[in-house]
Amino acid sequence: MIAEEVLKNFTGKNVLVTGGTGLIGRQVVSMLCDAGAHVKIASLDAIVVHDKAVHLRRDLTSFEICKEVSKDMDFVFHLAGVQGTVQTSSAKIASHFVPTLMMNTNMLEACRLNKVRKVVYTSSIGAYADREILKESEESLTASPMSFAGWAKRMTEQQIYAYRVQYGIENFAIVRLSIVYGPGDNFDPETALVIPALIYRIFRKDNPVTVWGDGSVVRDFVFSRDAAEGIVLALHYGTGGRFVNIGSGKGYSIREIVETLNSFITFNYEFDTTKPSGSHKRIMDITLARDMILYNPTTSLVDGLKQTWKWFVSHPDEYLKKVNYFAIETES
Repeated sequence: MIAEEVLKNFTGKNVLVTGGTGLIGRQVVSMLCDAGAHVKIASLDAIVVHDKAVHLRRDLTSFEICKEVSKDMDFVFHLAGVQGTVQTSSAKIASHFVPTLMMNTNMLEACRLNKVRKVVYTSSIGAYADREILKESEESLTASPMSFAGWAKRMTEQQIYAYRVQYGIENFAIVRLSIVYGPGDNFDPETALVIPALIYRIFRKDNPVTVWGDGSVVRDFVFSRDAAEGIVLALHYGTGGRFVNIGSGKGYSIREIVETLNSFITFNYEFDTTKPSGSHKRIMDITLARDMILYNPTTSLVDGLKQTWKWFVSHPDEYLKKVNYFAIETES
Protein backbone atom coordinates (compact mmCIF):
# COMPACT_ATOMS: atom_id res chain seq x y z
CA MET A 1 0.00 0.00 0.00
CA ILE A 2 1.13 3.54 -0.76
CA ALA A 3 1.07 5.95 2.17
CA GLU A 4 -1.87 8.35 2.21
CA GLU A 5 0.41 11.38 2.37
CA VAL A 6 1.99 10.31 -0.94
CA LEU A 7 -1.36 9.91 -2.70
CA LYS A 8 -2.55 13.31 -1.42
CA ASN A 9 0.15 14.94 -3.54
CA PHE A 10 -1.80 13.91 -6.66
CA THR A 11 -5.10 15.49 -5.58
CA GLY A 12 -6.20 18.11 -8.10
CA LYS A 13 -3.14 17.56 -10.31
CA ASN A 14 -3.26 17.10 -14.09
CA VAL A 15 -1.78 13.70 -14.89
CA LEU A 16 -1.18 11.91 -18.18
CA VAL A 17 -0.82 8.13 -18.24
CA THR A 18 0.37 6.83 -21.61
CA GLY A 19 -0.56 3.19 -22.09
CA GLY A 20 -3.16 3.66 -19.38
CA THR A 21 -5.30 0.83 -20.77
CA GLY A 22 -2.57 -1.78 -20.17
CA LEU A 23 -2.22 -4.08 -17.19
CA ILE A 24 0.02 -1.64 -15.26
CA GLY A 25 -1.47 1.55 -16.63
CA ARG A 26 -5.01 0.76 -15.51
CA GLN A 27 -3.76 0.18 -11.98
CA VAL A 28 -1.92 3.52 -11.99
CA VAL A 29 -5.03 5.23 -13.37
CA SER A 30 -7.21 3.69 -10.66
CA MET A 31 -4.90 4.87 -7.87
CA LEU A 32 -4.64 8.39 -9.28
CA CYS A 33 -8.38 8.77 -9.88
CA ASP A 34 -9.09 7.54 -6.35
CA ALA A 35 -6.59 10.14 -5.09
CA GLY A 36 -8.53 12.93 -6.83
CA ALA A 37 -6.19 13.59 -9.75
CA HIS A 38 -7.42 14.80 -13.14
CA VAL A 39 -6.29 11.87 -15.28
CA LYS A 40 -5.91 11.61 -19.05
CA ILE A 41 -5.10 8.33 -20.77
CA ALA A 42 -3.35 8.24 -24.15
CA SER A 43 -3.64 4.87 -25.86
CA LEU A 44 -4.65 3.31 -29.18
CA ASP A 45 -6.66 0.58 -27.46
CA ALA A 46 -10.45 0.75 -27.80
CA ILE A 47 -10.90 0.17 -24.07
CA VAL A 48 -12.35 2.24 -21.22
CA VAL A 49 -10.72 1.37 -17.89
CA HIS A 50 -12.04 4.08 -15.53
CA ASP A 51 -15.09 6.33 -15.73
CA LYS A 52 -13.28 9.24 -14.06
CA ALA A 53 -10.41 9.31 -16.56
CA VAL A 54 -10.45 11.03 -19.97
CA HIS A 55 -9.65 8.41 -22.62
CA LEU A 56 -7.82 9.68 -25.70
CA ARG A 57 -7.12 7.36 -28.63
CA ARG A 58 -3.83 8.79 -29.82
CA ASP A 59 -0.83 7.50 -31.76
CA LEU A 60 2.18 8.45 -29.66
CA THR A 61 4.64 7.81 -32.47
CA SER A 62 3.66 11.34 -33.59
CA PHE A 63 5.66 14.15 -32.00
CA GLU A 64 2.82 16.62 -32.50
CA ILE A 65 0.39 14.37 -30.68
CA CYS A 66 2.87 13.87 -27.83
CA LYS A 67 3.16 17.63 -27.45
CA GLU A 68 -0.64 17.94 -27.51
CA VAL A 69 -1.40 15.36 -24.84
CA SER A 70 1.42 16.38 -22.47
CA LYS A 71 0.59 20.11 -22.55
CA ASP A 72 -0.37 21.58 -19.15
CA MET A 73 0.36 18.31 -17.37
CA ASP A 74 1.83 18.33 -13.87
CA PHE A 75 2.92 14.70 -14.06
CA VAL A 76 3.39 12.17 -16.86
CA PHE A 77 3.57 8.41 -16.44
CA HIS A 78 5.03 7.10 -19.69
CA LEU A 79 4.01 3.43 -19.72
CA ALA A 80 3.11 2.98 -23.40
CA GLY A 81 5.12 0.45 -25.33
CA VAL A 82 5.13 -2.57 -27.62
CA GLN A 83 4.82 -5.95 -25.93
CA GLY A 84 5.65 -9.27 -27.52
CA THR A 85 7.18 -12.63 -26.84
CA VAL A 86 10.84 -13.41 -27.48
CA GLN A 87 9.74 -15.13 -30.68
CA THR A 88 7.63 -12.25 -32.06
CA SER A 89 10.16 -9.61 -31.02
CA SER A 90 12.92 -11.56 -32.77
CA ALA A 91 10.95 -12.37 -35.90
CA LYS A 92 9.69 -8.80 -36.35
CA ILE A 93 12.40 -6.73 -34.71
CA ALA A 94 11.52 -3.55 -36.60
CA SER A 95 7.86 -3.79 -35.55
CA HIS A 96 9.06 -3.70 -31.94
CA PHE A 97 12.09 -1.43 -32.18
CA VAL A 98 10.88 1.43 -34.39
CA PRO A 99 7.54 2.36 -32.74
CA THR A 100 9.09 1.92 -29.29
CA LEU A 101 11.86 4.38 -30.13
CA MET A 102 9.43 6.83 -31.70
CA MET A 103 7.00 6.79 -28.78
CA ASN A 104 9.73 7.15 -26.17
CA THR A 105 11.80 9.82 -27.90
CA ASN A 106 8.80 11.94 -28.84
CA MET A 107 7.00 11.70 -25.51
CA LEU A 108 10.02 12.51 -23.37
CA GLU A 109 11.05 15.41 -25.61
CA ALA A 110 7.46 16.72 -25.50
CA CYS A 111 7.53 16.54 -21.69
CA ARG A 112 10.80 18.47 -21.64
CA LEU A 113 9.51 21.18 -23.97
CA ASN A 114 6.19 21.43 -22.09
CA LYS A 115 8.07 21.67 -18.78
CA VAL A 116 6.18 18.81 -17.12
CA ARG A 117 7.00 18.89 -13.40
CA LYS A 118 7.68 15.17 -12.98
CA VAL A 119 7.95 12.28 -15.42
CA VAL A 120 8.48 8.56 -14.90
CA TYR A 121 9.59 6.27 -17.71
CA THR A 122 9.09 2.50 -17.59
CA SER A 123 12.07 0.62 -18.93
CA SER A 124 12.35 -3.17 -18.64
CA ILE A 125 14.41 -6.08 -17.47
CA GLY A 126 15.38 -6.57 -21.11
CA ALA A 127 17.66 -3.52 -20.91
CA TYR A 128 19.99 -5.50 -18.64
CA ALA A 129 22.85 -7.65 -19.83
CA ASP A 130 21.92 -11.28 -19.20
CA ARG A 131 22.84 -12.64 -15.77
CA GLU A 132 21.13 -14.36 -12.87
CA ILE A 133 20.81 -11.56 -10.30
CA LEU A 134 20.11 -8.12 -11.77
CA LYS A 135 21.36 -5.23 -9.64
CA GLU A 136 21.54 -1.56 -10.62
CA SER A 137 25.05 -0.95 -9.25
CA GLU A 138 26.48 -3.86 -11.22
CA GLU A 139 25.09 -2.77 -14.59
CA SER A 140 27.40 -1.44 -17.27
CA LEU A 141 25.81 0.67 -19.97
CA THR A 142 28.50 -0.48 -22.37
CA ALA A 143 27.32 -4.09 -22.11
CA SER A 144 24.79 -5.32 -24.66
CA PRO A 145 21.20 -5.85 -23.44
CA MET A 146 19.97 -9.43 -23.15
CA SER A 147 18.00 -9.00 -26.39
CA PHE A 148 17.88 -6.63 -29.36
CA ALA A 149 14.55 -5.27 -28.11
CA GLY A 150 16.34 -4.08 -24.98
CA TRP A 151 18.27 -1.50 -27.00
CA ALA A 152 15.15 0.64 -27.45
CA LYS A 153 14.67 0.78 -23.68
CA ARG A 154 18.37 1.38 -23.06
CA MET A 155 18.49 4.22 -25.59
CA THR A 156 15.60 5.99 -23.89
CA GLU A 157 17.40 5.74 -20.57
CA GLN A 158 20.35 7.41 -22.30
CA GLN A 159 18.04 10.15 -23.57
CA ILE A 160 17.16 10.94 -19.95
CA TYR A 161 20.86 10.85 -19.06
CA ALA A 162 21.53 13.35 -21.85
CA TYR A 163 18.84 15.66 -20.45
CA ARG A 164 20.48 15.53 -17.05
CA VAL A 165 23.96 16.28 -18.43
CA GLN A 166 23.00 19.07 -20.82
CA TYR A 167 20.03 20.69 -19.10
CA GLY A 168 20.50 19.65 -15.46
CA ILE A 169 17.08 17.98 -15.50
CA GLU A 170 16.53 15.78 -12.43
CA ASN A 171 12.76 15.27 -12.60
CA PHE A 172 12.76 12.30 -15.01
CA ALA A 173 12.59 9.05 -13.05
CA ILE A 174 13.28 5.59 -14.53
CA VAL A 175 12.15 2.14 -13.43
CA ARG A 176 13.21 -1.17 -14.90
CA LEU A 177 10.33 -3.62 -14.64
CA SER A 178 10.57 -7.38 -14.25
CA ILE A 179 7.90 -9.62 -15.83
CA VAL A 180 4.54 -8.08 -14.87
CA TYR A 181 1.26 -10.02 -14.87
CA GLY A 182 -2.28 -9.32 -13.71
CA PRO A 183 -5.76 -8.18 -14.79
CA GLY A 184 -5.72 -6.44 -18.17
CA ASP A 185 -2.67 -8.35 -19.40
CA ASN A 186 -2.16 -9.16 -23.06
CA PHE A 187 -3.88 -12.52 -23.57
CA ASP A 188 -3.41 -12.64 -27.33
CA PRO A 189 -2.13 -16.22 -27.89
CA GLU A 190 0.26 -14.97 -30.58
CA THR A 191 2.06 -12.39 -28.46
CA ALA A 192 1.24 -13.19 -24.81
CA LEU A 193 3.98 -13.77 -22.25
CA VAL A 194 4.15 -16.94 -20.19
CA ILE A 195 1.46 -16.38 -17.52
CA PRO A 196 -1.30 -14.96 -19.77
CA ALA A 197 -0.41 -17.56 -22.42
CA LEU A 198 -0.88 -20.37 -19.88
CA ILE A 199 -4.14 -18.88 -18.62
CA TYR A 200 -5.43 -18.55 -22.18
CA ARG A 201 -4.68 -22.23 -22.95
CA ILE A 202 -6.29 -23.35 -19.69
CA PHE A 203 -9.40 -21.29 -20.46
CA ARG A 204 -9.43 -22.73 -23.99
CA LYS A 205 -9.44 -26.18 -22.35
CA ASP A 206 -6.30 -27.48 -24.02
CA ASN A 207 -5.80 -31.06 -22.88
CA PRO A 208 -3.05 -31.22 -22.00
CA VAL A 209 -1.77 -27.66 -21.66
CA THR A 210 1.68 -27.83 -23.24
CA VAL A 211 4.46 -25.90 -21.51
CA TRP A 212 7.73 -25.26 -23.31
CA GLY A 213 10.87 -26.58 -21.62
CA ASP A 214 11.18 -28.66 -18.47
CA GLY A 215 9.77 -26.01 -16.11
CA SER A 216 13.05 -25.30 -14.33
CA VAL A 217 13.56 -21.79 -15.72
CA VAL A 218 13.30 -19.17 -12.95
CA ARG A 219 11.96 -15.66 -13.51
CA ASP A 220 10.96 -12.64 -11.42
CA PHE A 221 7.18 -12.24 -11.79
CA VAL A 222 5.53 -9.22 -10.15
CA PHE A 223 1.80 -8.54 -9.81
CA SER A 224 0.56 -5.47 -11.70
CA ARG A 225 -0.76 -3.63 -8.64
CA ASP A 226 2.62 -3.95 -6.92
CA ALA A 227 4.41 -2.73 -10.06
CA ALA A 228 2.00 0.21 -10.36
CA GLU A 229 2.66 1.23 -6.77
CA GLY A 230 6.40 1.15 -7.47
CA ILE A 231 5.95 3.41 -10.50
CA VAL A 232 3.84 5.92 -8.57
CA LEU A 233 6.43 5.98 -5.79
CA ALA A 234 9.24 6.45 -8.32
CA LEU A 235 7.55 9.54 -9.74
CA HIS A 236 6.80 10.92 -6.27
CA TYR A 237 10.23 10.43 -4.71
CA GLY A 238 12.28 10.58 -7.91
CA THR A 239 15.23 8.40 -8.86
CA GLY A 240 17.79 11.11 -9.59
CA GLY A 241 17.77 10.33 -13.30
CA ARG A 242 18.98 6.78 -12.68
CA PHE A 243 16.96 3.58 -12.92
CA VAL A 244 15.66 1.42 -10.08
CA ASN A 245 14.37 -2.13 -10.28
CA ILE A 246 10.67 -2.83 -9.80
CA GLY A 247 9.92 -6.53 -9.42
CA SER A 248 9.01 -9.06 -6.76
CA GLY A 249 12.64 -9.66 -5.86
CA LYS A 250 11.83 -13.37 -5.85
CA GLY A 251 12.41 -16.18 -8.29
CA TYR A 252 9.57 -18.45 -9.42
CA SER A 253 10.12 -21.42 -11.69
CA ILE A 254 7.78 -22.03 -14.61
CA ARG A 255 6.88 -25.33 -12.98
CA GLU A 256 5.89 -23.41 -9.82
CA ILE A 257 3.68 -21.11 -11.89
CA VAL A 258 1.94 -24.08 -13.52
CA GLU A 259 1.50 -25.94 -10.24
CA THR A 260 0.14 -22.86 -8.48
CA LEU A 261 -2.43 -22.38 -11.23
CA ASN A 262 -3.26 -26.08 -10.96
CA SER A 263 -3.87 -25.67 -7.21
CA PHE A 264 -7.10 -23.74 -7.89
CA ILE A 265 -7.91 -24.64 -11.52
CA THR A 266 -8.36 -28.22 -12.73
CA PHE A 267 -6.38 -28.95 -15.90
CA ASN A 268 -3.86 -31.43 -17.28
CA TYR A 269 -0.44 -30.26 -18.38
CA GLU A 270 2.80 -31.55 -19.82
CA PHE A 271 6.29 -30.11 -20.32
CA ASP A 272 7.75 -30.27 -23.81
CA THR A 273 11.49 -30.60 -23.26
CA THR A 274 12.16 -30.44 -27.00
CA LYS A 275 11.26 -26.74 -26.96
CA PRO A 276 13.68 -23.97 -25.89
CA SER A 277 13.15 -22.34 -22.50
CA GLY A 278 15.71 -19.51 -22.34
CA SER A 279 18.30 -18.53 -19.73
CA HIS A 280 18.00 -20.53 -16.53
CA LYS A 281 17.53 -17.73 -13.99
CA ARG A 282 16.80 -13.97 -13.88
CA ILE A 283 15.84 -12.23 -10.63
CA MET A 284 15.80 -8.53 -9.84
CA ASP A 285 17.46 -7.17 -6.71
CA ILE A 286 14.94 -4.62 -5.38
CA THR A 287 17.00 -3.38 -2.43
CA LEU A 288 17.59 0.05 -3.96
CA ALA A 289 13.87 0.56 -4.66
CA ARG A 290 13.01 -0.42 -1.09
CA ASP A 291 15.49 2.13 0.28
CA MET A 292 15.09 4.97 -2.25
CA ILE A 293 11.36 5.03 -2.96
CA LEU A 294 9.97 2.85 -0.13
CA TYR A 295 8.76 0.18 -2.57
CA ASN A 296 7.29 -2.90 -0.90
CA PRO A 297 5.56 -5.54 -3.08
CA THR A 298 3.11 -7.59 -0.99
CA THR A 299 1.00 -9.74 -3.37
CA SER A 300 1.70 -13.46 -3.09
CA LEU A 301 2.01 -15.55 -6.24
CA VAL A 302 -1.18 -17.51 -5.56
CA ASP A 303 -3.24 -14.38 -4.81
CA GLY A 304 -1.92 -12.63 -7.91
CA LEU A 305 -2.69 -15.60 -10.14
CA LYS A 306 -6.18 -16.00 -8.66
CA GLN A 307 -6.97 -12.33 -9.33
CA THR A 308 -5.62 -12.61 -12.88
CA TRP A 309 -7.62 -15.76 -13.63
CA LYS A 310 -10.83 -14.28 -12.18
CA TRP A 311 -10.42 -11.14 -14.29
CA PHE A 312 -9.70 -13.03 -17.51
CA VAL A 313 -12.71 -15.31 -17.14
CA SER A 314 -14.86 -12.17 -17.04
CA HIS A 315 -12.99 -10.43 -19.90
CA PRO A 316 -11.80 -13.19 -22.26
CA ASP A 317 -12.08 -11.08 -25.41
CA GLU A 318 -10.63 -7.75 -24.26
CA TYR A 319 -7.29 -8.47 -25.90
CA LEU A 320 -9.04 -8.21 -29.29
CA LYS A 321 -9.54 -4.48 -28.63
CA LYS A 322 -5.83 -3.89 -28.12
CA VAL A 323 -3.48 -2.75 -30.87
CA ASN A 324 -1.03 -5.44 -31.95
CA TYR A 325 1.99 -3.76 -33.54
CA PHE A 326 3.25 -7.13 -34.79
CA ALA A 327 0.12 -7.48 -36.92
CA ILE A 328 0.70 -4.13 -38.62
CA GLU A 329 2.52 -4.53 -41.91
CA THR A 330 4.01 -1.32 -43.28
CA GLU A 331 4.32 -0.67 -46.98
CA SER A 332 7.81 -0.81 -48.42
